[in-house]
Amino acid sequence: MNEYKIVVSDADVLSCICGTNDSNLKLIEEHLGIPVFVMGCELSVDTNDSALQEELKYIIDRVSDEVSSGAHNFQDIVASVLNLERHADLQKASISIPGAFRKVYARGQRQADYINALRTCDMVFCCGESGTGKTFLAVAEALRLLLTHQKSRIVLSRPVMEAGESLGFLPGDLREKISPYLRPLFDAMEMLLPRETVNRLLETNAIEIAPLAYMRGRTLNDSVMILDEAQNTAVSQMKMFLTRMGEKSKVFVTGDVTQTDLPKHVESGLSHAMRVLASVNEIGAITLTAKDVVRNPLVKKIVKAYENEKENE
Repeated sequence: MNEYKIVVSDADVLSCICGTNDSNLKLIEEHLGIPVFVMGCELSVDTNDSALQEELKYIIDRVSDEVSSGAHNFQDIVASVLNLERHADLQKASISIPGAFRKVYARGQRQADYINALRTCDMVFCCGESGTGKTFLAVAEALRLLLTHQKSRIVLSRPVMEAGESLGFLPGDLREKISPYLRPLFDAMEMLLPRETVNRLLETNAIEIAPLAYMRGRTLNDSVMILDEAQNTAVSQMKMFLTRMGEKSKVFVTGDVTQTDLPKHVESGLSHAMRVLASVNEIGAITLTAKDVVRNPLVKKIVKAYENEKENE
């Protein structure tokens, strides 16, 4: 039997891993199926199983990243890690971006499936309610592809029908006109990278802002195309966007069909696309629910309450 040791030098990380009265440590032991020993700042397991060793390291790395990013709910951190099914390759449940503040981890099995779809499919649809991480994970994977030089640019698009007015009547240049509607995408980027890095990528057009109405007639090669708030596209707009996809490009489409601003008689392009393209094996389609909410715990309760009301109608 070989002893596998990991030194945890951060007291907060060690406290998070152990939990109150070793409650988190017991959860980890149940998950791994073997005892985990704590001696000072060392964690160890007696096993030759490389998969179990890797899994313990993954749990500790994940907790370390969460604590360093300011997370305080230690029980939720460990529970969300252990909620993931075992992966042959645990890296598939995380996104590493060069120069980022931290690694991005899946919070649950559906998010892990979403990351895997973003990684393996050239076109991915993700439908989910507020706070489920659909936009954040799409942006994270897009940044990974850009900053590892696998794609040459990111193209951000979003319908602006919520504004109730033409872009032409808004002040500023095109970027200044559309930026308020793409703020959630920029917020996601700035959670991952320094603002100056994001600004540099914008200035060099490595990140391009493209209002949906301005996409017609274009072919985008070697790009990651992100369409956010896709529930507010008409069927014709969605078809137009999807067919802008050129060679060596990937398309990520996110939205929440429960919050469409379209007139009642107009079918959402997101709902339509997910239905008519369901039989295309090369396209990934993921639906996230209240269980996947990663914002303030109160948001999860709000989303769940609305889901329950809809089920009871």
